[in-house]
Amino acid sequence: MSARLPDHGIAWDELRPRMEEAGRHDADWRGGRLPMFIHYAGDDVLDVAKQAYLMYFSENGLGPRAFASLDRFEKDVVSMGLGLLHGGPEACGAMTTGGTESIFLAVKCARDRFLAQRPGGNARPQILMARSAHPAFDKAAHFLGLEPVRTPLDADFRADPAAMRAALMPHTAMVVGSAPSFPHGVVDPIPELAALARAHGTWMHVDACVGGYFAPFARELGADIPDFDFAVEGVTSISADLHKYGYTAKGASTLFFADPDAFALMGYAFDDWPRGQYFTHTLVGTRAGGAIAAAWAVMNYLGRDGYLRIAQRVLNVRRSMQAGLEAMGLPTIGRPELSIFAFGSPQRDMGAVGRGMGARGWTVGYVNDPPGIHHMLNLTHEPVVQQYLSDMAAVLMDPATSAQGRGTAVEAKY
Repeated sequence: MSARLPDHGIAWDELRPRMEEAGRHDADWRGGRLPMFIHYAGDDVLDVAKQAYLMYFSENGLGPRAFASLDRFEKDVVSMGLGLLHGGPEACGAMTTGGTESIFLAVKCARDRFLAQRPGGNARPQILMARSAHPAFDKAAHFLGLEPVRTPLDADFRADPAAMRAALMPHTAMVVGSAPSFPHGVVDPIPELAALARAHGTWMHVDACVGGYFAPFARELGADIPDFDFAVEGVTSISADLHKYGYTAKGASTLFFADPDAFALMGYAFDDWPRGQYFTHTLVGTRAGGAIAAAWAVMNYLGRDGYLRIAQRVLNVRRSMQAGLEAMGLPTIGRPELSIFAFGSPQRDMGAVGRGMGARGWTVGYVNDPPGIHHMLNLTHEPVVQQYLSDMAAVLMDPATSAQGRGTAVEAKY
């Protein structure tokens, strides 16, 4: 039976235990049993985000004149992000509600520039990207009237510049590279893709929704990551999620542009309205002031040294898990250098392996090309690495996980 509005209000003392009961069977993210969705950097960081969010719980990012504090916080957050991503003196940007909105707006900007520069064409503008690029680009293409074109991956699971060059068309409006791609956690060869886009006069977007607030620190710690940001000539825009490895409250991302002309395409203005002019930089109107305030507070609370310290711990978790799994005959897929990795083996039925881990209380994420298991790591996984490896060893003892005589297709995935 569907719920209906109660005739009389219910006291919070009664509602709270009902809500706690409703969540009793949710995934145990605090116990490190969840492979994604959560980005945890410690209870202290979580508490700063919560307190800052509550301070600005009712304020609205739509009204910078009314809430000058939020306007200042957003400008500071954008400036700090650009500093991490080698933004030049003309680089600029804004906060959004998440990676999908950031990607949607970047696609909108590329489309509008393409149509302004090449009016009267009959062909639909295209988004050119590798097979591993995030589906948010296809979603944006669907709503904005573009054609998504995906190309095969190279042997290392990164975007193949030669395949993308072969697929480049006169009506290609955007070239996409990932830093990293979500399925395999590898960083595409952004300099090569940007050179291709620059030679064609095409918008180059880097999807750093996962890596934007992690890769700069991982590089400083010695990770072998190619240039991927505004240090690369030809990069037009970058999306980077604060609520991932910025560790801020959910509902916070950033979209950056190399110059003001590109940024100007992000906004929307309308003035034929009795109320007067309406303008937003973003797709949404109302924006949670708490998400903006929490981003500012967490970034200032952690500082460079805090982000470096957390990044080192996450990298250590990944390397420990990789080494343990490799010793069991489950090698890493590709060569990830950040927080995401996937693993698997053609000698194993990875769907059966995943089901075995699920029976031991682990929520399992999957990749299906090639079949494997996927992790997006944070500090909740740090205390449970050995338990995870111990449970995996027990699962691999089950003959049902052998791929001999059975398919290796993964049956479920996020």
